[in-house]
Amino acid sequence: MTLLSKGRYRAVEVRDPIRFDRVMALRAAAFRADRAGGDAHDALCRHILIEEVGTGAAVATFRIATLSHGNEAGRSYSAAVYDLTPLAHLAVPMVELGRFCIHPDRHDPDILRLAWAALTRIVDEARAGMLFGCASFGGTDWTAYGEAFAFLHERHVAPSMWRPRAKAPRRLSLSEAGAGAADPRRAMATMPPLLRTYLGMGGRVSDHAVIDEEMDTIHVFTGVEVKAIPAARRRLLRANAE
Repeated sequence: MTLLSKGRYRAVEVRDPIRFDRVMALRAAAFRADRAGGDAHDALCRHILIEEVGTGAAVATFRIATLSHGNEAGRSYSAAVYDLTPLAHLAVPMVELGRFCIHPDRHDPDILRLAWAALTRIVDEARAGMLFGCASFGGTDWTAYGEAFAFLHERHVAPSMWRPRAKAPRRLSLSEAGAGAADPRRAMATMPPLLRTYLGMGGRVSDHAVIDEEMDTIHVFTGVEVKAIPAARRRLLRANAE
C-alpha cells in the first residue's frame, strides 16, 4: 500500500514477501544482526519501504511500533537496552521508530525528506505525543564519535522526568566519552542523518550510549515530544506529508 509518493520516490507499507525481502536486504547492509534475518519485533511492527518510482529500487526502510500509553514502553525494542520506566507516566500514545537505514550508495536528500513525510502521517494518524527510538552510530569504536557525544551531552540530554535509565551491560556515559567542548559543525558531521533530524525537531537523548556488538552499532536513545517540535518545523513536516 502506497502511503505517499513525491517526485522520484514513494513510501510503501510492506505487505508482501517480495518487498519484505528488499527491506531485509537493506537492513542487512546496515546492521550486522539482520544478516541472519530479522528479530521477534518484526512481527509486531509496520514496515515502510522507500522505493524509486521509475525502477522500483529499494532506497530506504524503517519499521514502526505504536504504543497506546507510556506504560507500554517496556515492550518496545528500545526497552531491551534501556530502562524505560520513566516513560510509563506519560499518558499519550507513542510511536517507536526502528531499523532506519538508507541504501549506502544513495545520497539524495529527498529520500530522507520523504521518509519523514511518511512518518509524519503515521504519527498524526496515531495522535502520538512522543516519537522515540535508538539512533545508531556505525561500528562500535566510540572514540570516533567523541565530539558528537560531547555535543549531545552539552545540549540535548533529556529531562529527568522521562530520561531512560541504564540497563545494558556495555554502555558509556556521554559526558565521559565526549570530554571537552564540542565544535557543533564537526559534531553534527559525524552523527547519523536520523539523529540530526531528531535534533532539528527538538529531540532529546539518553545520558549514555549503548555498545551493541551484535548489531555492530552504538545506540543513543532519542525521544521527541511532538508538542515541543518548533511550530515552523511542524508546518514544514506536514506540508511535505500532504
